[in-house]
Amino acid sequence: MKIQSGRSRAYKIVSLIILVILAFLFAFPLYWIITGAFKNASDINATDRVVWWPSEWVGTNFDNLLDKRSAPLWELHVPLSEWFTRDHTQIVFSTGPEVPAAFRWLINAVFMCVAAMLLTCLTAAMAGYALAKKRFTGRAILFGLIVCAMALPKQVILIPLLKEMNALHLVNTLWAVIFPTVGWPFGVFLMKQFSEGIPGEILEAARIDGASELKTFSTVVLPIVKPGIGALAIFTFINCWNDYFMQLVMLTSNNNATMPLGIATLQAETSTDTGLLMAGAALASLPIIAVFLTFQKYFTQGITMGAVKG
Repeated sequence: MKIQSGRSRAYKIVSLIILVILAFLFAFPLYWIITGAFKNASDINATDRVVWWPSEWVGTNFDNLLDKRSAPLWELHVPLSEWFTRDHTQIVFSTGPEVPAAFRWLINAVFMCVAAMLLTCLTAAMAGYALAKKRFTGRAILFGLIVCAMALPKQVILIPLLKEMNALHLVNTLWAVIFPTVGWPFGVFLMKQFSEGIPGEILEAARIDGASELKTFSTVVLPIVKPGIGALAIFTFINCWNDYFMQLVMLTSNNNATMPLGIATLQAETSTDTGLLMAGAALASLPIIAVFLTFQKYFTQGITMGAVKG
């Protein structure tokens, strides 16, 4: 017993050391970006030494970021107005005050990712539940096509997607990035695996009590698969936020640019201003951190349930 207890204690210590090292390695890039955003030019461009900590905390990089460009804080468009204009441009009925473009980029990116996250979680949960618990002709074939689509790079379907968004007059709008994200095959696959664990007896009891399909889904299914939805929410938000390629193709104007796209354009204009890029990256990391902290509990539960599921 003492030998087993000693081995268990040694295993825990080694595991803790490994986890601390891995946590440090993963957190170090974020630390470097945040501290770099507050460094002066001499610290950032120093070649004879590594500046681990700013010798002087300055806000010049953020000042430069906010002074680079300007854009209206918001633009509210008439829905479907692009279908009735000659050049297929949207009619704007409300425009906000002029602010630094970085604020507009941040608002665009947050709106885009939150909308994609909500729509993806809803549609994936419904599709996953149907594939897991409903029996209909072609169910296995449909799920097989979804699994095959997971292995299909987005670059392969870029031209059809671009033609489709152009036919819908959605190019250069945030919806051109949101809608392709909603049909994410991985989301359907993930939610199907979670829905497999829903006891059939609970669903049968709901039907006996007279609950409709919508009520059964909202009151029985969603609470059970909530950990999976939390994990999918994080995955979707990060996937949409980092989808620079789709944003680059679909968004062409400065007012509709997102934070990753805006930072990339600044990098092309000011390739030597590393502090400016660090400030933009630090600002862009805030929504990701906020979303992860919000859904961290459900994300952990989802990973744990997926690990122990038979």
